[in-house]
Amino acid sequence: MPSFDIVSKLDLAEVDNALAGLAREVATRFDFKNPEKATGQSMRQVVALRQGIDQELGKRIVRAIKDGKLKVQTAIQGDELRVSGKKRDDLQAAIALVRGLKLEQPLQYVNFRD
Repeated sequence: MPSFDIVSKLDLAEVDNALAGLAREVATRFDFKNPEKATGQSMRQVVALRQGIDQELGKRIVRAIKDGKLKVQTAIQGDELRVSGKKRDDLQAAIALVRGLKLEQPLQYVNFRD
């Protein structure tokens, strides 16, 4: 039975590149608002990175797929979702439906198997 996984994982190399670019930008500009003060002349900004799909978001995605009346089954497996169905077209419709949702967390669609 064809299936795929919906995950939310960080690419740590991309995070490192973004932080390096940010450090270059901050080194040349001083007009950022509300940075947290640290020692001496340095400033600190706290950023929370999320990896994995939490239970609330997982249930929201499962509900949207069920409400879409697609012929697929969705199972929450820890911090990822497994979507399986009889036809590849049904799985592609599920991916299109989830991409159409206005979610605040980026998702990846991996392990597509026939």
